[in-house]
Amino acid sequence: MLPKKKQERGWGFKQIFKIIFDDKAIEFLEKLDKKNRERIFNKIMSTKEDPFHYFEKLTSMKYYKLRVGDYRVIVDIDKNEIKILVLLIGLRKNIYDKI
Repeated sequence: MLPKKKQERGWGFKQIFKIIFDDKAIEFLEKLDKKNRERIFNKIMSTKEDPFHYFEKLTSMKYYKLRVGDYRVIVDIDKNEIKILVLLIGLRKNIYDKI
């Protein structure tokens, strides 16, 4: 028999992170063709429930990266405010020069 409330058994509810796009990230997305724009946007939006499963911490920086084909998405994840700030999006060959 299941408990009346899921919380009684320690089954906490997942927190959904809020995603905020910086102006530079939006500008880059707007320049892309529709297929790549939707692919990158959908991948970012799919990370809301468990961002640490998808994003990889950058070495010696406080930022995280998400790989989407040849593109990289650079974000800052704030655990306290439960938000993901999308800072930059770009090709992997030159995105790290912009940080």
